[in-house]
Amino acid sequence: MRFHIQQESDIPASTQLYNQICFAIAARHYPPGHRLPSTRQLAMLTGLHRNTISKVYRQLEIDGVVEAIAGSGIYVRDNIAKKDLKKSIYSNSRINRPPDQEAKKAIDNLINLGCTLQEARKILTNEIDWRIKCGTRILVSTPREDIGASMLIAEDLSPKINVPVEVVPMEELDKVLSNSNNGTIVTSRYFLQPLEKVAKEHGIRAIAVDLSDFQKELKIIKELKNDNCVGIVSISPGLLRAAEVIIHSMRGGELILMTAISDNQSRLLGLLKAANYIICDGPSLSVVENTLLKNRSQLMRLPQIICAKNYLSIETVNQLKKEIGLIN
Repeated sequence: MRFHIQQESDIPASTQLYNQICFAIAARHYPPGHRLPSTRQLAMLTGLHRNTISKVYRQLEIDGVVEAIAGSGIYVRDNIAKKDLKKSIYSNSRINRPPDQEAKKAIDNLINLGCTLQEARKILTNEIDWRIKCGTRILVSTPREDIGASMLIAEDLSPKINVPVEVVPMEELDKVLSNSNNGTIVTSRYFLQPLEKVAKEHGIRAIAVDLSDFQKELKIIKELKNDNCVGIVSISPGLLRAAEVIIHSMRGGELILMTAISDNQSRLLGLLKAANYIICDGPSLSVVENTLLKNRSQLMRLPQIICAKNYLSIETVNQLKKEIGLIN
């Protein structure tokens, strides 16, 4: 993953780097547990002062995206790390053995840890009950100001997860869980830390899903000729902000970049009139196409539309399905 800092940009260099690191982590260029480049390495790569990079790393740690290990470095947080006793029974990974052998192995592991058979039964029963509880529904949650991010996650998960998927603003989540505390909270890595606190209070878990790496879309943008106008349309303000920083970091002032929330018709129409290329998320595609049809007479040319259909990576969806017990 290369980081590009545009010194002449109106966007502060620290913000550019913060967003690019977040994107790299969310898209699994840097997977959970991965050691991030040192401040010295990033200074050489970006030309930024090490103090600026340290400030970015501190903010990432405050936001729960990374963790600093003294004497070792900065690492991507692993929000599904299995460090407690009841998780240790799965530490020998899942090998293709019959279920009864897996059960015997789990019990042997617990006995080797000093548990009695009664204690082992209690741990296994609690774990099974807890997984059943967490697997009853998915609550996708982000702050209300960017509920579009939740809608994108839900849009991707609903056809692939065989349990109910609900979108709940972060501000309402505590009330929803007070009525029924079954389920698993799902969010992006940007919002994991505050949601972990809510999940802990209600005895469930919060899991961060990873974004698609958007390699197809980024490759198109990278190869565009200078002075092309690119429009980005999404239902998520957060995704638009991140896309703006990433694209500007890649191409600087070589491209004209416009963004629009799909339900802002006046801004969307202005974007459609100006853009050579439009990249949109799945939920915005029909809105973009309908607006084009209704306003065809006002357009000098039709822009090329590119739809980023998958918001989440395939790997993160499969991992979530494992976590809630839907697949082995």
